[in-house]
Amino acid sequence: MIVQGHSSGGVAFICLQMSYPWGHNRRFNSYSEYFKKEFGHRVQKITVDTGFTCPNRDGTLARGGCTYCNNKAFNPSYCHPGKPLTQQIAEGKEFHLKRYRRAKNYLIYFQPYSNTYAPLPKLKDLYETALAQEGVVGLVIGTRPDVVDNEKLDYLKELSERYYIAVEYGVETVYNKTLDRINRQHTFEQSVEAIEATAKRGIHTGAHFIFGLPGETREMMFRSVERINKLPLSSVKFHQLQIVKGTAMAKDYLKNPQDYPLFGYEEYLDFIIRFIEHLNPDFIIERFAGEVPPRFLVSEGWGEIRNDQINVQIEKLLEERDTWQGRVMWGF
Repeated sequence: MIVQGHSSGGVAFICLQMSYPWGHNRRFNSYSEYFKKEFGHRVQKITVDTGFTCPNRDGTLARGGCTYCNNKAFNPSYCHPGKPLTQQIAEGKEFHLKRYRRAKNYLIYFQPYSNTYAPLPKLKDLYETALAQEGVVGLVIGTRPDVVDNEKLDYLKELSERYYIAVEYGVETVYNKTLDRINRQHTFEQSVEAIEATAKRGIHTGAHFIFGLPGETREMMFRSVERINKLPLSSVKFHQLQIVKGTAMAKDYLKNPQDYPLFGYEEYLDFIIRFIEHLNPDFIIERFAGEVPPRFLVSEGWGEIRNDQINVQIEKLLEERDTWQGRVMWGF
């Protein structure tokens, strides 16, 4: 894009301004910019915990859940399944008003465990109770690919015609051997099927991926972008593996640390920039990295570095390297 203007001395100048496919001048398809366009103002997520479980926790498929999982490491203080849903939402509003006073509307984030793992009548009661609260304009529903079906997705499609509805799948990796090792008890092929069925209904479809899982090399992680790019996703979340206390993975890590290709901070920044250079530019990037308080970690973490600092550093490096999301998407 050519932009023409004048300097303070009246001398005309012409400069080039990059025009990216996502319609703004940041070097990746930014979630915050997407929300500005979608809603026109700040919308805040409120996480709630309504007591869902998973089929790999309750014995349907397995026991113990994913080997890396400890929801206490990221649940906010107000978020507790012992509290009524309406109370969690009210306390969540108060919690976020201290930091985000400009928030006018809210999305209720059903996050811990698998939030479609219940009969449809129960889901309807929970979802519609949340949507009835003042200022709530939509839902974000975190779940597994093997606990959705056509009936549930058809219902979510109906909701999406009146509210903002996003379904976020824990995919984690494209490699079935890894999925088996971390006790996910579903395959990548099941993830593909669920994502395609959700996207086909016009529902905002997200996916979560973890880098650094046991047994995967850096090259395996990088090459996974080829398969991810083929998915009909709206958005993606990326997360570096962190070994959390009280998990089965923590025990395995202490016994077999050589199996865990954990990322250092600088190394991860370099990896994620290389990765997103090859990432489909249509995908909105919700998050580059995960954030777990150091007190929960068994492994050496990145200290007190916050996600907003990581975002700033990534944007700085994208600028320095003159690169952007999708620049070499097909240039393997």
